[in-house]
Amino acid sequence: MKKFINTVEDFLDESLRGFAKAHADIVDFSPEPRFVSRKAPAKAGKVALVSGGGSGHEPLHTGFVGLGMLDAACPGQVFTSPTPDQMLAAAQAVDHGGGILFIVKNYAGDVMNFEIAAEMLDIPHDSLLVHDDVSLPENRGMGRRGIAGTTMVEKIVGAAAEAGYDLAACKALGERVVHATASMGVALTSCTVPALGKPMFELGEGEMEMGVGIHGERGRERMALGSASEIVDYIAAVIDEELKPQAGQPVLLHVNGFGGTPLIELHLIYEQAHRHWSERSLDIARSLVGNFTTSLDMAGCSLTLTLLDEEMLRLWDAPVHTAALRWGC
Repeated sequence: MKKFINTVEDFLDESLRGFAKAHADIVDFSPEPRFVSRKAPAKAGKVALVSGGGSGHEPLHTGFVGLGMLDAACPGQVFTSPTPDQMLAAAQAVDHGGGILFIVKNYAGDVMNFEIAAEMLDIPHDSLLVHDDVSLPENRGMGRRGIAGTTMVEKIVGAAAEAGYDLAACKALGERVVHATASMGVALTSCTVPALGKPMFELGEGEMEMGVGIHGERGRERMALGSASEIVDYIAAVIDEELKPQAGQPVLLHVNGFGGTPLIELHLIYEQAHRHWSERSLDIARSLVGNFTTSLDMAGCSLTLTLLDEEMLRLWDAPVHTAALRWGC
């Protein structure tokens, strides 16, 4: 294992301290219990959005804390759910009087710990579950995983909260975005967790893991490595089957890198995805390309498609000022 690291035990806290110093105009960092909160003042009565999950997916979620997105994020150890006391402390710290909306990716540990935190919280609150990974059947185990579509949810709902939507309206909007969003990824290599010190799984030179999870979970099948266009057409066909987009439908197309794939390849993937959906007469109204929901140093990417309506489009375009997304301000 070759990584920039001092000790495994201090890895996360040293990184978070560096993140907070690099973005001191945007966030504050609480080391105990561990959470990152927005520095920008919020209007009284604003709904506060709190999310979190295991580290190793940066910039998700800490990079989305700030004006127009999250009020706080709770990072757990690498690929490990944060604890209820982190979530509780974060929610209490960012309460503006409008209630708390927890945005939770659908993983057993995240769901359980956010539920425990919610039971202890004496502030009006609700939870929104993200489950956009269409590589697996909806009825399998805990259901579908939350992956790169989380970015769309946190941006659109974050803008709504900033605009003064109440708690029920924020949750209802978030559920619409979740149901309008489908994602699927592919890995060309494994990732290496610092505490493990070696790749989580092995892939042969001529293999790829189709439908891989962001923690290195097995996907829908291990396949022979294909061309970029073959890979995109495979993933896009699964997304099409799920969302069934109609000709003329405005969409947001997101190509997300897993951390080990350069932008020159991600933009090539975007070109192939744009071709696929343009040929089907979709209106690719907005796009996002880059590393936003990563898996440490995994080589690979995911495609996300969100079916937009006028309200979602307006909220996507609304001002945002975070470490990872910034426009309109």
